[in-house]
Order: sequence, then C-alpha cells, then structure tokens
Amino acid sequence: MRFRIRDLPAMLRTPAGRMHVRQGIAFRSWPLLSPLARMYRRMLKTRVIAVVGSFGKSTTTRAIAAALGVPEHSSMLSNSWSWIAFALFRIRPGQRHAVIEVGISKPGLMKGYARTVGPDVAVVTAIGSEHHVSLGTLEVTRAEKSWMLQVLPASGAAVLNGAGEMTGFLQVSEWGVIETPVYLTSTMAVGRVFDGAVAAAAAADPAVRDQVVIPVVAECDDSWLNEPIPVQVEADDAGRALAAATGGPIAQGAVGAGTGMICFGWKGGIGSSSRVVEELRATVGVLVLANFGAWEDLRVDGVPVGRLLGAGGGGRPGPEDEHAAAAPRGDAHGSEGRPPAGSCIAVVATDAPLGTAQLERVARRAGLGLARTGSVAHHGSGEIFLAFAPGRARDGTGEARSPGRPGTARERPGTVSDRDLDPIFAATVDAAEEAVLNALWAAEDTSGRDGRSVRALPHDDVVDLLTTHRRLGR
Repeated sequence: MRFRIRDLPAMLRTPAGRMHVRQGIAFRSWPLLSPLARMYRRMLKTRVIAVVGSFGKSTTTRAIAAALGVPEHSSMLSNSWSWIAFALFRIRPGQRHAVIEVGISKPGLMKGYARTVGPDVAVVTAIGSEHHVSLGTLEVTRAEKSWMLQVLPASGAAVLNGAGEMTGFLQVSEWGVIETPVYLTSTMAVGRVFDGAVAAAAAADPAVRDQVVIPVVAECDDSWLNEPIPVQVEADDAGRALAAATGGPIAQGAVGAGTGMICFGWKGGIGSSSRVVEELRATVGVLVLANFGAWEDLRVDGVPVGRLLGAGGGGRPGPEDEHAAAAPRGDAHGSEGRPPAGSCIAVVATDAPLGTAQLERVARRAGLGLARTGSVAHHGSGEIFLAFAPGRARDGTGEARSPGRPGTARERPGTVSDRDLDPIFAATVDAAEEAVLNALWAAEDTSGRDGRSVRALPHDDVVDLLTTHRRLGR
C-alpha cells in the first residue's frame, strides 16, 4: 500500500493500480478517521452487527443486511482501514440496525477495528486456514477474530438472601447481558419504574417498539419511612432520572432511591466507593442501596460501633429506642421488638476484561463487604448483587489487552485468568464495605410518614470510638 506520488498517474490508468491507490489512501487516513468514527459511534443508538471470520463474511453480511432491511452500500467488500470508518459514517441517526463486515491482513489490526465499531452483536462466520499466509497459525487467527467478541458487554448476578426483587436478573444470569441502565427504587414502585424504563429505552431507540427489552430494576423496602400506598414514584420519573444522569462524583446518603432507607437502625441510603487494582491496571467501583441490619451489629473497621453507641458509649441511646427500623417483609413494625432486616442492592462495575462467569463470582464478593459492616443476611432481607464490565478493559492508551477465545455470551471468557482474580475480589470486598459506610456517613436525619424519623449516624461519637480503638491515624 506504499507508492510514490510520481507513479500515481500511471497507477490510475489500470484497475489494479486504482485499487492499490484506494487501499493506500484508506491505510494512510485510518489514524485520522478512526477517532472520529469512534466518537460518532458513541453518539448512535443503532444496534451494530459486526461480521468477522476467515471466509463467508461478505455472504453473511449481505444476508443479515437483507433480513434487516439495511441498505447495502458499494464498499461493503472493502472491510478494513478507513472503509470501516466510512461504514460507520453512513449510519444515520435513528437507523435501527447496521451491519459491518470487518477483515484483517496482519496480526494486531482487529483490536483497533473492534474498538472503533463497538458492536452490539458479533458474528464469527468461520475460522479456517485462509488467513495462514497473513496471520500464521489457526490459534493466532482465532485470537484476532475474537476481539469482536471481547468488546461485547458482559455481566453477572448473585443473591445472598432472596427476599427482594431485581427484574432482568434471569436474563443477566442466562445471557450475561444488561439491556438498560440499572434503576433503583422502593419495593412498591418497581412496576412503575419498569414501565418508565421501557418508555425511556423506546425513546432512545425506536427499534425497541418492535422488539423486547427487559430493564434491570432493583428495590429495597422503605415502607417504615415512606408510605407505600399510594405509590409516590411515577413512570416518567425513570426517564427524568436517566436524562439527569451525569458523570463525576455520586450523590450519596438519603438521595434518590435511598431517601427512605434505614441501615443498622441509622439513616441509610446510597453509598459508593472504588478501588484501583494495580496488578491488572483496572478499577472496581461499587454502589449500594443500603437498607439492612440490626443496630447492635454495626461494625466500622472491626470496631463494634453499633453496640457501643446503643448500649454503652457514655449512655447514648440506640437509634431504635424511639423508633423501629426497616422490618423484614411480612413482619410488623412496633415497639415490642427491633426488626433486624431490610435489603441491600449492590452494583459492581469494573473495566477489567472479565467474562460472565467471572463477574458472577465478583458479584458474590459484595456480600463479604456487607458482612464486614455487620450484615448477617437476615431471613427477611434481600441482598441481591449485580456486576458488569462495559466491554474489554483498556490500558493507559485506550488500547485493549490480550483477547480470549470466541464463544457465546454465556460462555465468553474474560481475558483475566481465574487464578488472577484475587485482587479483583479483594477490591470488591473493600469497596462494598466502604460503600455501606459512606451511605451511613453521608445520610442526614430524615422524617417520614406518621411522624416517624430516623437519625443519622453521629459522626463525632463514631470518630471518638475509632480513636479509642486506635483505628485512626494508623
């Protein structure tokens, strides 16, 4: 694909020469066009199907395009370098589907193509000997083609105690796929938020109107502070929350779905924390909706803060001496006993290149973080955890790391060996523990139905206890 400018007139006189010139221009313009194509791809709501393989790509691409009613363009056979960018640029806003054929001529190209295309569906037609001249071996060919599979989102879910609800849980467990943002709400509002999530998905992608989408909506019971009937949440609130979502620091404490939540008898709610996993150059973040636990079980860095605040601690009364906290489903709220249960939803996100089975294992570790704070997963409590990775991990330059082998969504492995998961597990446990404590620390005194109120965790008293037990300044 290299040629001298003085040879250009002669080359343009023959079909082979013109093709060589086209390929040279496509090759040289790729570094400029690929970042623009990636930016444009992120703006699109179109479901993109990428077709790769050793042979049969063009036939398969045409068949899928015909079945979906996608117009075929003249450069469909030009499946590398800047022609991939041009294929993305041809996608119009509002277009429901697009099919892009992707080919390579040497190792190392597919990861850049996959990063640019960002497919929702990847089709591998066949892996054969056709690429041995350019790629060398069948194993190298397989690894290169699998990059399109590695960029597909993966997720996993786990349950510590199942007295709760997370819609879409079965689909996540079966397919390893999340189709919508994760919505958090109160128990009785699940139906309305589900309806609103469907409407928001349909507004963002018209294709949803002719297909099926299963939103992920998770709940905790806030009925001690929040009157469950009539339901306070409207379906449109889901769309408004989605439209208002931004990057940056996360509001924590008694906000959003956390407004009516109670944790260890004190005011709970939304909490978040993250850890950097240096060994894998990855980050793990955990967000919790904390609404669980008996007040005497609360522990901070191993210190029995709940028991010391409630029964000792200079005669300070426990937060539930005046009011009972969140009760287990079906249990009565009253002064005769202190109900210990509630629920907790934990959402774990990581940019580590993990597969579905690995993410299920990561999700389970959130329960160990809850246990560090004092949770015992009471009978009436619903601890449900979700972990996801929004595609393959990237290094400091934005490039992906080593690919795995092709497979289905359920079978698709990560590119991190199972033997190397321990740092991810440790980060998840640490972040889940801190997320719960952050929810408690950020919450404020809150009043609710029937004159009830729940106090926030007393910061000064907790700091005094941690200082006494030599947990601060270590």
